Amino acid sequence: MKRVLKWGGMIIVLLLIIFIGAGNYFYNVAINRSHEAVDLYGGSETASALVDEEEQLRKLEEVLKWTEEQTFETVEVKSHDGLTLSAVLLKSEEPSGKAVILAHGYKGSSEQMPGITKFYHDLGYDVLKPDARGHGKSEGSYIGYGWDDRKDYKRWVNLLINEYEAEEIYLHGFSMGAATVLMTSGEELPSEVKGIIADSGYTTVEEELAHQLKYLYHLPAFPLMEITSAVTKVRAGYTFSEASAVEQVKKNTRPLFIIHGDQDELVPTEMADVLYGAATSEKELWIVPGAGHTDAYTVAEEEYQKRLKAFLGE
Repeated sequence: MKRVLKWGGMIIVLLLIIFIGAGNYFYNVAINRSHEAVDLYGGSETASALVDEEEQLRKLEEVLKWTEEQTFETVEVKSHDGLTLSAVLLKSEEPSGKAVILAHGYKGSSEQMPGITKFYHDLGYDVLKPDARGHGKSEGSYIGYGWDDRKDYKRWVNLLINEYEAEEIYLHGFSMGAATVLMTSGEELPSEVKGIIADSGYTTVEEELAHQLKYLYHLPAFPLMEITSAVTKVRAGYTFSEASAVEQVKKNTRPLFIIHGDQDELVPTEMADVLYGAATSEKELWIVPGAGHTDAYTVAEEEYQKRLKAFLGE
């Protein structure tokens, strides 16, 4: 009996060591800033079958040339936990009191989203593009997946109001950035924030990481998600289950526009339906035929702009 207990105890200790090691490994892969980005499942999708590649290349060259000609101002705020967060701001040519905050995706930066930046600038908006914590020029040793970032975005909103006299602010995010603005939507925000646009956002961090774990590593969510979540709580201060865009949109009172491609395999399209169903404010859902992850603006640029203008009340 003693021998059985001894071996049983050794096996339990060994399993604990293995699981804790696995939790730290997946934390370093998915959460830790220093780790290189992994090739996410569904991340290589393109919409080439529905668009003229030559025409898209021409448009890209034009918008990149336009971007180089603009004067972006670097601005900073301090986060609630003492990090210096960086962003670039493109002021409108004529003061309008209108502003938009654009939120990039996982392992992205403020240098992205040139097309939508030009779109808003042409409408007379000040365009603020933050580097999320743990990304770009912003400080931070871990990726918040939108959860800690929701508090950071309140700082960016206040910056626009207090220092740039913004009277009408929209939050527009893509992928992780979409989850960020959805999570921000459930916070107590100034009345100047008028609406939320979420393109290809996920429901919860737990569900999105479990989705990636299944397809990238062919592993079940339990118990690795729970263990990695516990490691994340110790090292980053949050758990995967609490980082929920679904729960946040239930508290949102502002107009919400959810956009998602029907071919999205990185963030499954059904997540958009769940988010839309959970939202209690004025809301709109647009599932874009033929679009993969964050491909809607490429696949249906004209329709995207038309719907966005309607949502903005332009």
